[in-house]
Amino acid sequence: MRLLIFFVFISLFFARPTQAQDSLQITLRQADSLFVKNNLLLLAERFRIDASQAQMLQASLYDNPIVTLELSTYNGQAKRVLDVGGQGQKIVSIQQLLYTAGKRNKRIALASEAAQLTQFELLDLLRELRFDVRTRFYSIHFQHQTLARFNQQLATLQTTVAAYEVQYSRNNVSLRELLRLKALLFQLNNDRTAILFQLADDQRALRTLLSVDQPVKPLVAGETLARYRLPTQPEDTLRQMALRNRPDLKASESLAKQAELNYNLQRSLAVPDVRVGGTYDQNGSYIQNYVGLSVSTDIPVFNRNQGAIRAARSQINYQNQLQRQKVVQVNNEVSTSLQKVREVEQRVQGVEQQFTEQFDQLNRGVVTSFQKGNISLLEFVDLIEAYNDSISQLNRLKADRVSAYEELNYLIGDDLFK
Repeated sequence: MRLLIFFVFISLFFARPTQAQDSLQITLRQADSLFVKNNLLLLAERFRIDASQAQMLQASLYDNPIVTLELSTYNGQAKRVLDVGGQGQKIVSIQQLLYTAGKRNKRIALASEAAQLTQFELLDLLRELRFDVRTRFYSIHFQHQTLARFNQQLATLQTTVAAYEVQYSRNNVSLRELLRLKALLFQLNNDRTAILFQLADDQRALRTLLSVDQPVKPLVAGETLARYRLPTQPEDTLRQMALRNRPDLKASESLAKQAELNYNLQRSLAVPDVRVGGTYDQNGSYIQNYVGLSVSTDIPVFNRNQGAIRAARSQINYQNQLQRQKVVQVNNEVSTSLQKVREVEQRVQGVEQQFTEQFDQLNRGVVTSFQKGNISLLEFVDLIEAYNDSISQLNRLKADRVSAYEELNYLIGDDLFK
């Protein structure tokens, strides 16, 4: 029975798991390309940019002139209806609104800054979703690696349990040993199910981000992971990069600038506009065929736009406070992220090398010892359990390492690890 289990274990341990034929096998670069091309949120956001640019065009347009036509409906003396002939009466007037105090240019500047804000919001959405794409991509990759090990070990344990059930029916092993193996098999199946659930969630999210229907199979080469290494730039340099690159910070600056532009606009609205026009009166004035020029304006006695000006001034103070708070937040985020990167890198470098060497020895020693009968089957299974748990933790740590580096990219607003 030991020799049978030994050969089954060897064949399963070195077997390569097959992938579903309908899976989409892509590299990280290809995933980024699909994301930018297909993501529906990004496509929808581009329409907001078009709309904001249309608002900028609208702000640059002049008001239409107003034309008024007045006709004589009934001439009581001549007994004529709509008497608009040479002896009748008609009045034609035209009027054009002229903005003062640079209102038109101020509206254009405000609309232009609003359009700029929309572009920053698109870039920030792109930054956030790309971080999600890459995190899910690597999470799926390391979950696949963990599942491959779990599948191998579970197949071995299932064969072992089946063999022990046969031996138990022949009274060669105790019920306690059989139940211990079944409990271990049950626990490993539960652990595998938990990984499958997380994998399903990550697959759903990644497929939605890429707008694809097939399950995604990440293709990750060793050099791809090797490019994630501690940045050589000093921490202060990374902070300055974040302050220059972060689109959410630029959006905050744009809001502060819009508040100032709106304040200037509200002050200009306190200056009355001028309406200039001309009038033609056929017979209703002191002379026939009267032509006159009209100029009108509001008198700012009661409404001088005081409330709007005060609100705009308060909005400037509000946005400036938010802007300063955002700068503090960005600096702290970069420092914390860099600390996390250093910690996880140190952890992976120390653990991975130690685990690789020790578990290679463990695998060789367990198989050899079991073949020679130097360890019991329960000890053999206990070592398998320890190996599975360690492999799962190590792959999770590797995924956390890549996620920490990608988070640093996300917080700086640039790709440091090309």
